[in-house]
Amino acid sequence: MAKSNVVATAKPALKNMKTEIANELGLANYDNIDKGNLTARQNGYVGGYMTKKLVEMAEQQLSGKVGG
Repeated sequence: MAKSNVVATAKPALKNMKTEIANELGLANYDNIDKGNLTARQNGYVGGYMTKKLVEMAEQQLSGKVGG
């Protein structure tokens, strides 16, 4: 798969992940919220939890716990 195809496939998955995490953090309708009206802490939590989950997923794949 070419790099541009991987990026095109990953973008919707990451957007979906961001929305799910925002909902878990109590930020309903995150896709339509003006992010400029949120605090840096609120936006940082979403990005921070995304990074944490992505690192956990990578660790699982590297340890062989998840097929891939």
